[in-house]
Formats: sequence, structure tokens, C-alpha cells
Amino acid sequence: MAKKMVVGLTASVMVGILCAGAIITLVHSTKIARHDFPSSIHTTSKARRTTNSLCATALHKESCELMLSKLAPKPSKQHPGLEASCVESSQSEIFTKFIDVKISELEKAVKLSADVANGTVGDRTAAAKADCRKLLTGALQYARAAYAHARDKDLKGLTAEAENIQHMLTASMTYMYTCVDSFEDTDLNAEMDGILSNATVMGSNALGVINTISSSAAKTKTLQPTSMKLMVYDADQHGYPTWLSPRDRKLVQEDSPKPDAVVAKDGSGQFKTINDAIEKIPANHTSRYVIYLKAGVYDEIVKVPRETKNVYMYGDGADKSVVTGKLSNVETQVTTRLTATFTVEGQNFTAKSIGFKNSAGAVNHQAVALRISGDFGAFFKCSFDGFQDTLYTHTGRQFFRECNVSGTIDFIFGNSAVVFQNCLITCNRPLDNQQNTITAHGRTDPNMKTGVVLQNCRIVADKALVADKEKLPSYLGRPWKMYSRAVVMESFIDDYIHPEGWYPWNGDFALKTLYFAEYGNTGPGSNTTGRVKWPTFHVITKAEATQFTAGPFINANDWLASTGVPNYLGFKA
Repeated sequence: MAKKMVVGLTASVMVGILCAGAIITLVHSTKIARHDFPSSIHTTSKARRTTNSLCATALHKESCELMLSKLAPKPSKQHPGLEASCVESSQSEIFTKFIDVKISELEKAVKLSADVANGTVGDRTAAAKADCRKLLTGALQYARAAYAHARDKDLKGLTAEAENIQHMLTASMTYMYTCVDSFEDTDLNAEMDGILSNATVMGSNALGVINTISSSAAKTKTLQPTSMKLMVYDADQHGYPTWLSPRDRKLVQEDSPKPDAVVAKDGSGQFKTINDAIEKIPANHTSRYVIYLKAGVYDEIVKVPRETKNVYMYGDGADKSVVTGKLSNVETQVTTRLTATFTVEGQNFTAKSIGFKNSAGAVNHQAVALRISGDFGAFFKCSFDGFQDTLYTHTGRQFFRECNVSGTIDFIFGNSAVVFQNCLITCNRPLDNQQNTITAHGRTDPNMKTGVVLQNCRIVADKALVADKEKLPSYLGRPWKMYSRAVVMESFIDDYIHPEGWYPWNGDFALKTLYFAEYGNTGPGSNTTGRVKWPTFHVITKAEATQFTAGPFINANDWLASTGVPNYLGFKA
């Protein structure tokens, strides 16, 4: 009877068993480096087409296909054509191997980076090296998190997690290039870039593969698309997600919820500094931790570390509860990201009615008021004041509502997927030899789901700039990185914005690869007839603009309701 049962197994089940064995062997034994690709691969044309199709959107397509061919099982006399079936049924295992190889290459790079700048004199270089090491540690953490989310999942499970995995991989890659950018010395910059090149290519290929897998599933409708999973949640009779705990639901409904900690300069709270309050947050807390910041000016450099999650911080008003600092790239020997007055690396951080300021001034160049690297960050009725590099939306998914952001050069920059809704965007007067650029997005790969969106905002000039708007032009943005993406939609644009609208970074850099778009704007500066003639600038339709609304672009349906921040997930009402 037992023999008959074994013999009676279907061909598809047997292929599945054999596939699993082949893939497991490959995943645990294959070590792939850029120099280790086979010169010739003996696979069937069907297998080759199947594996290569996973690399359809990869930026480094050739190396992606070579790696896939290395992973593809070889044909055998006993099971001809087995390799094609394995590739088709084991995409999740293959993708996991891509991340595994990226981690391996990144670990090698971390060791090699220890020798960069040895013997080089200068505090700034030493600071850059130290910061780079920290960033690479963060890059490894995000890569390992992506691996943990992908491991042991079937194709359906992998597709369901695709958006989160993509953002983890993007965060890892963003930390890597932030490390490279730390070095102002061009030779050291190039050396570090070379050290990270293999890990960069492997990370890029992983992004391409997961993008193809999730896109294919959505197109064929054989699986529930990730976008649909993230666009819909079960709600109670009041419209709140059913997964929102009773305590957190009460929290988001209250204007001034009962705090777990009170910070007050005058000593009337439990803490006099914000950092003291953050340090005392219990490590094992699971629900939202509420910090009330009483009115006062808090002159301190604050950091919410990565392991500190689910913090809700509110003040008495953006002009009353103010966090200020004056670190800058000129006056201090630190990298740009470390000039931030307030840094958020923890996930699910929400701030309301607080002001964030860097008072270093225009003459000190890069000086960040707030940097956020944590996923699912939300800010409501907050202000961000500075000049160059005011608001660093570094990586992750964020939402800003009814906030005021002011600055001069690249004052909203980074590689997050971020939506600014109903915000006031103000250009300050720059130095006499400068021009204003509002956005400078840092997308380095076309498969990154990142970009900056200004929706239903007011884009205006500070009074000090108005008189000099002709000699000190202002622009909506410029491309910081090769695949920079910025969209301005349903917003009021005042007449101080230059008719060309957008400004180049350096010569023709990124002008064929960026994505800048405008939709449905009003005001004297919204006329697009004089806009730049780059092929990558677009005046888009409503259908095209839909993808940049909060629901799909930052997966807002999946998390924004839990913050209590008002929003609309599509176009403005």
C-alpha cells in the first residue's frame, strides 16, 4: 500500500520535491561573486527565458541574468526540463538567495572599509569614516531584515510582503550611498564607492527581481496584488482599522492624549530634556508611547534610535514647543546627516504641534533641522525651519500634513517615499550667489519605490525674498541622484518660481533618467508652457497622477489611520 502511494504521487508533486532539493542545495552551497559567473550556461531555452524574465526591470540586467543562470538547476537525463519547472516554482527561494549574496558582499565591504583613509590627516575625514562605518552597520541591518521577511515564504507570501521588502532593500542601499557621500575627498569617495560596488549591484538586482515578481502577480491576477493588500483594511463602524488597539484608537481620537512622559524646561514635568524622556522609554513596550513636550525652547540634539518604535510626541504648538540646534557642515566637523537637530530612526514615529529648527544660517550651508530614516513616520501641524538642507527625508515612508517647511537650497531632500499634504512650503532668501531649489530627491535605482510628492500645498516666497525674486531665482527642484523623482500636484505655486520650474544638478546629469511631473496646479507660477524641455519632465493626467496619491504611493491605507493624522488617500476633496 505504501509503495502504491509513493508511485501514485503526481508528476507535479514529484517535480516540486525535486525542485525543493535542488534549490536548497543551491541556496546553501552556491557562493556567487561578480568574478564567479560561468562563461557558458547549459540550460534549456525555456529555463533561460523564465530566469531571464525575472531580470526584466533590473538596472544591471546582464549581471542579474548571469546570477540567475548560476542558480538555475541543470538538466538531467532522468528529469529533462526539470530546471524550467524549478525556476518557475522557486522564485521566492531564488530571490532570497539574491539578498543572501548582497549581505555577503556587504559584509566583505564592511571589513575592507576599515582601511579607507588610513594615514589621511583631517578631522572631517575621520568623522566621515566613523559615520560611514555606522551607516554600513545600518545597511546590513536593513538587508538582514529584508532577508528575514523573504525567507521561507512561498510566492504568494513573498508577493504580499513585496512593498515592505522593497523599502528595506532601498533603505539598505540608501545607507550605503550615504556612506559614500560622507567623503568630500573625491579619491576617498571613489575608493569607498568601489568597495561597495558588488553589494550595490547585488542589492539593485534583488530590487529588480522582487519588482518583477510582484508586478507579474498583479498583472496576471493569479495572486492578490500587494497594492491591493495595502489599499484595503477591515474597518470598524467609526472607520478605524480593526487591528488598532482600543488604547491606540483612543489616542488618535484625542487632541491631547494622556502622556506616558512629560518634558518641561521649567521642571514641571518628569524630564527637563527630550533625550532623557526618550532614554527612559521601556525597551519592551508594545503600544504607542506618548511624550508631551510642554511649551519652551529645547536647545538639544535629539535622536530617536532605531530600536525605539511607536513614539507619539506632541507639543503646545509649532511656535511654542520648539527643538532647536545650530550644527552645520561648515562650523562642525560632522557629515550632513549628523547636523540634524532632531533625528528619527525608529519606526512608527508621529509628531504633532512641534517646531524643529536649525539656526546655523545660510552662510553655514548644509544644516538639517530634522532627519527621518524610520519607516511610517507622520507629522501634523509641525514646522521645519532652516536654510540649506532643512528637512532630510532620508529613507522609509513618511507623511506630512498641515506643516510649514522653509529653506533655500535642496531644503526637502533624501530618498524617502514621502507625501506633503496641505503644507506651506516657503523659500527663504538665499545668499547673493545662490538660487533656491525646493526638492532634491535621492533615488538611485529605477526599481526604488521612492519619491517626493507635494499635494495641495502652497508654495510661496518669504517677504525677504520677494523683492529679489528676479535676481535670486527659485525652482521646484533638481535631481540629486540619477533617478530622482518629484511630483507637484493640486498645489498653489506663486509667481516667484522661475518659468522653467526645474533646475539641473550639474550639466546634463540625470536629465534622461529623472522623473519630474506636475498635475492640476494653480497660481501664477503654475503655467507649464515655459517649463524645461527635458524628455523626463511631464505634465501628467489625473490617471497618471493617481499613483502618487498617499494611498498607493506610501501605502497609507496600511498604516496612516493609526497615527490619527487627518489625510485623504486620493485626490483632494
